[in-house]
Amino acid sequence: MQVITDDDRKAPQRPSVITIGAYDGVHRGHQAVIAQVRELANSMGCQSVVVTFDRHPASVVRPESAPKLLTDMEQKLELLAATGVDATRVVTFDENKARMTADEFAREILIGGLQTKVIVVGEDFHFGHRRQGNVSTLRDMGEHLGFRVEPVKLIPRADGVAEPVSSTSIRRALAGGQVETAGQLLGRPFEIRGEVVHGDQRGRTIGFPTANIAVPQAMCLPADGVYAGRYINEQSRTFMCAVNLGRRPTFVEHSDHSLLEAHLLDFSGDLYGQRARVTFEKFLRSERKFDGLESLRTQLADDIAAVRNTLS
Repeated sequence: MQVITDDDRKAPQRPSVITIGAYDGVHRGHQAVIAQVRELANSMGCQSVVVTFDRHPASVVRPESAPKLLTDMEQKLELLAATGVDATRVVTFDENKARMTADEFAREILIGGLQTKVIVVGEDFHFGHRRQGNVSTLRDMGEHLGFRVEPVKLIPRADGVAEPVSSTSIRRALAGGQVETAGQLLGRPFEIRGEVVHGDQRGRTIGFPTANIAVPQAMCLPADGVYAGRYINEQSRTFMCAVNLGRRPTFVEHSDHSLLEAHLLDFSGDLYGQRARVTFEKFLRSERKFDGLESLRTQLADDIAAVRNTLS
């Protein structure tokens, strides 16, 4: 997949069929839109292009209420490449972009340098300063700028809930610890990435060493608790793991943030300084305070057994 940035704007060699959005999570709904883009592009002899942003636009427009991210840029580009799209245009979204009118946005971002022939967007698509533009205004612009608009219906959830698949619904599921539901909406287990850092090494002293993973503040995390998941290291080796996300009430009286720790099954070695990927595949239990180390050890052994039973 070709990645086109503001600094390296290699114009596509062919006209384009494009779609645009934050594409946070690259979930099943996003995948369906991209599939339609690719199908149209193939039938027209065009290049398929996703136009997305280097950060969530809300982090610039309304930073006080911007959503936490489901995917960082690295993972988003990997997931977009996996859809088979020909190119991704990554737009640097700043205050200048946020102030663009709908017409300016269409001319510079949606048309500029892409030879756009068709734009495929969801029915609820909005763009431009204060979300002034919508599918109707985009269609009107297309009559003058030489492209047509193909709106697509939002993909319904498959679990009977009367709402479409969306990044918002995935965040809501994660907030409730419903990682299996989030995985169904994403089309894969929810994953977090970060660097393994030094912790207080309490897990090692009680026989259950953990990898402490530093998660950027911008990223979305599930509810505090213990989960069955998988740990993928820099060499792409995968280990089953018990994931503890929380504030460690057995050891810490008050903590202002949650920590992510993963106990890898059937592993020994040094992980410090490495980049890690951790998936959340099943909620096992809520975090709680134990009255002593022995009861904690017993519970951790039960957690590990539950991980094996769940993932084996």
